[in-house]
Amino acid sequence: MMTRRHLLQSAAAAALASRRAPAAGLTASPLMTTLSTYMAEAARRPLPAPIVEKTKHVILDTIAAMVSGAELPPGKFAIQFARNYKGDRVSTVVASNVLCGAIEAAMCNGMLAHSDETDDTHPPSQSHPGASVVPSALAVGEQFNNDGPRFLRAVALGYDIGPRVTITLGKLQYMVDTHRSTHALSGTFGSAAAAACAAGLTAQQMRWVLSYTAQQAGGLASWQRDTDHIEKSFDFGGMPARNGVTSALLVQAGGTGVDDILSGADNFLDAFVPKNSADLLIEKLGERYEVTRTNFKKWTVGAPIQAPLDAMENILKRTPFAADQVKQVTVRVAADEATIVDNRTIPDICLQHLIAVMVVDKNVTFKTAHDVARMKDPAVLAQRAKVNLVHDEALERLMPKRVAIVEVTLNDGKVLTDRVEAVRGTADNPMTRDEVAAKARELMTPVLGAAPTAKLIERIFDLENLKSVHDLRPLLQKA
Repeated sequence: MMTRRHLLQSAAAAALASRRAPAAGLTASPLMTTLSTYMAEAARRPLPAPIVEKTKHVILDTIAAMVSGAELPPGKFAIQFARNYKGDRVSTVVASNVLCGAIEAAMCNGMLAHSDETDDTHPPSQSHPGASVVPSALAVGEQFNNDGPRFLRAVALGYDIGPRVTITLGKLQYMVDTHRSTHALSGTFGSAAAAACAAGLTAQQMRWVLSYTAQQAGGLASWQRDTDHIEKSFDFGGMPARNGVTSALLVQAGGTGVDDILSGADNFLDAFVPKNSADLLIEKLGERYEVTRTNFKKWTVGAPIQAPLDAMENILKRTPFAADQVKQVTVRVAADEATIVDNRTIPDICLQHLIAVMVVDKNVTFKTAHDVARMKDPAVLAQRAKVNLVHDEALERLMPKRVAIVEVTLNDGKVLTDRVEAVRGTADNPMTRDEVAAKARELMTPVLGAAPTAKLIERIFDLENLKSVHDLRPLLQKA
């Protein structure tokens, strides 16, 4: 005998299934059809000129992060891993002389790109798209001999798809509630889309790619406990790139799968329980390009420290002061953001340390931000003792906008204040082409040399005319 409760539960389940399942005779729901068709057409769809320009910026910025990352512990580890397990000589491992399979190259270059906090961020989705999307498009682009326009379109598509997944899931609050890493989830879907575009897959194959990708969707927010940044480079860059490229290459090789992983029994949305409507997965596709909402880091440090350094720079420009004139520095940032950078042991994500370096040097460079020895420098420690970090709940309510307030109190009682609403490099206060190039030049010249760096920047800004991504290899590698 079925009870009334059982009958109601069965009816509710049947109604839910009917909403999610494709209509009779169709292999995919309208949502999946729209998404997979957009993905399949991306390889041939011309991008608007402003999107081409911004995509060049993210490619250059991410490659610069890979190159500079090669000199840091996560990058050195990744290159050695590639050297030991290199397999087929298909794709480039940046800033090395290693060639390996596309899956391994994507993973290693992803780790290079997030060896520190130099790569881009996408606040609306709580992710770092470039660290996995660009390596994926490059590795698979080499395998299938893509030209420059296809490379640009693959990267732009990766930014369109990955971030929309975690926007739908619920970004930061989703990560807090579920302990899943939005950075890994966005990167995995974005990398799969970029790699599939580079491989020239059809709409049907795109649906299978999304199914393979959903099976690999993972990543825990435990990356916040990684003190050496090596696992974090894998979590943010290497793992998503590896997963996405694997999905694309499995399907390109003939693998089939579930036609619609977004509907029907045991689908991705049922498993991951998004906080928002699934319609956000396709909201304004082809109209709003997520690459335009991506932020660059003017300062090669953790994202929560960008606004405080902007504020310190503004104060110093208006009223220069010497370090020994400072009595106290109070920095207010969003409460959760403050937790990420509060007295960390890694220099480029320690707010107190970098504010002290700014007070002493009047600037923070890639070199000084990664100088571990300076964390014990008496002159820096003397200033660090004066820095008070406030976990501000009012600023937390403004997230994902990273607002900072800095107050410098001098010994004579004068108080110098600055509030930064839009960090330089964000969508609201973008860096120019020249600024992006200058940052890339600072990061790449010490590793590749001045002439190759200049040529590489020139080639990336002229990707529309690049015949093959293989032509970038001599400029990306070193002996």
